[in-house]
Amino acid sequence: MYLLMEKQHNRGQDGAGLAAVKLNVEPGYPFLSRIRSGNPQPIADIFKQIGQEYAELQKFNNDIGNYPGLMKGHLSFLGEALLGHLRYGTQGKNNEEFCHPFIKRHTIPTRNLVLAGNFNLINTDELFSLINIDPGEFQKQSDLAAMMEVIYHFLTKADEASPEKLDFVSVLKKALPLFDGGFHVGGLIGNGTGFVFRDAHGIRPSYYYVDDEVVVAASERAAIRTTFNVGENEVKELMPGQALIVDENGEPRIEQVLEPKERKACSFERIYFSRGSDEKIYKERSALGYNLSTQILNSIDHDLKHTIFSFIPNTAEVAFYGLMKGLQDWLNQVKVDRILAWGNEIDPQKLREMVSRKVRMEKIAIKDVKMRTFITEDVNRSEMVQHVYDITYGTVQKNMDTLVVIDDSIVRGTTLKESIIRMLSRLHPKRIIVVSSAPQIRYPDCYGIDMSKMGDFIAFNAAVELLKEHGREGLLKELYETCKELHRNNQLHSTNVVKQVYKSFSNEQITKKIAELITPPELHIPVDVIYQTIESLHEACPSNLGDWYFTGNYPTPGGNRVVNKAFMNYVEGRNVRGY
Repeated sequence: MYLLMEKQHNRGQDGAGLAAVKLNVEPGYPFLSRIRSGNPQPIADIFKQIGQEYAELQKFNNDIGNYPGLMKGHLSFLGEALLGHLRYGTQGKNNEEFCHPFIKRHTIPTRNLVLAGNFNLINTDELFSLINIDPGEFQKQSDLAAMMEVIYHFLTKADEASPEKLDFVSVLKKALPLFDGGFHVGGLIGNGTGFVFRDAHGIRPSYYYVDDEVVVAASERAAIRTTFNVGENEVKELMPGQALIVDENGEPRIEQVLEPKERKACSFERIYFSRGSDEKIYKERSALGYNLSTQILNSIDHDLKHTIFSFIPNTAEVAFYGLMKGLQDWLNQVKVDRILAWGNEIDPQKLREMVSRKVRMEKIAIKDVKMRTFITEDVNRSEMVQHVYDITYGTVQKNMDTLVVIDDSIVRGTTLKESIIRMLSRLHPKRIIVVSSAPQIRYPDCYGIDMSKMGDFIAFNAAVELLKEHGREGLLKELYETCKELHRNNQLHSTNVVKQVYKSFSNEQITKKIAELITPPELHIPVDVIYQTIESLHEACPSNLGDWYFTGNYPTPGGNRVVNKAFMNYVEGRNVRGY
């Protein structure tokens, strides 16, 4: 479990938790334990505390490690079923009580429930109403608390109906259709049953592995492969709407608990969130970079001699390698064509110069603070972004070289404007081009990444600026009134009104305005931006076509409600979530 958690410890996590269930425990003895930490190093903190309990036991029983049955009676987390979780605090609620797993306790083992997951729900208020619960202040702020109460409601009823043999599949079939969102959730029941389930669209990733000794599930394939040293095909994908259920005897089975719908697996997982060590993700990120090479070559007039390429941040490294391959392929073809054009009149010196030509790349920027800036708490952002990056001096020919840097995505643009562009300008390039391996992020997410404020998106701000420049700012008020009317008629989920904000302008117009917005006002070096197209994104990531951030095409009606609510909040000047 420690290794699994560390292998999913990508960056930016601000909390972690672990729960354990013991089987065949005598009545009156604890069978469910949980530990959580909001420590700056939460995984290390959790396992340090677990280790201290073992060390304390060893003081009085030096050879107790030889007696696992005896240890089980004394060590809280020596159980047969374990559930671990790492948390990204995207809304400033980074205290320990928001860390998963959550638990519901009861004296009857079957009515003890543990849950943790990678998800957001859009309809938490409705869920509490459905089961007649008036949520407290904490519960209102937690999607997992709502999910927990709904599942527990049906779990209790199922146990009352059949206390001898719990029908947990029926519990999931009743509860899961009520959840509007994308989810990969794991859980434990006090009787020793473990389970994992996935949403009907397959929005959030979900994988599992089974052998004679373990059943393990995680949100990333690579974590399982590394921990258990198994091949890619041995780790299976839990398909949309499925649940993996392991009974108290360790017998696993797959159940279809939701009717599967059109697959809309999240493309942002492939672009950014999941670890690039996964075989398929590595190839896809490389393809994202490769697909950008033609746009970039056109932008620099194919002048590789006076262009330097680099990447910012480290999550863009794999896309950068793909870009380098695309540029090198073009350059190699140029070499072949030129040499063939010479025919038999080949000058050795010219030939040597030709075959020696290469794409120039340098390590331009160094990230000093290991934080994911776009989900860092707002209160710390302004101060932090100014100190995120440093540059490598002496890499650029002043006023001669164009500097091209690739980023995995451009969300707010804050880090670019306040840190990266300023730092790069100190190298005195002739021109700066920022390349995004993702398309323009125009709309909120509400299925797991939780980017839900319209005013945070540089693309939206660019479109608003364009409306002002064209004397069409009144459109915002018109759309706001449309949203209010839809809200009054309980139809806010029926259409994405915000699409109209972008409709009047081309991608190129919005991209040009974004470049202006991320350029510090005192900077006199030209700054341009190049974005991935939607078409090339789908070509690179053919199995993950969930693109609502970029297109506004949400897989569930709740997505439309969130984007419209986020727009209303923006117009009203309310800096709150869209759900």
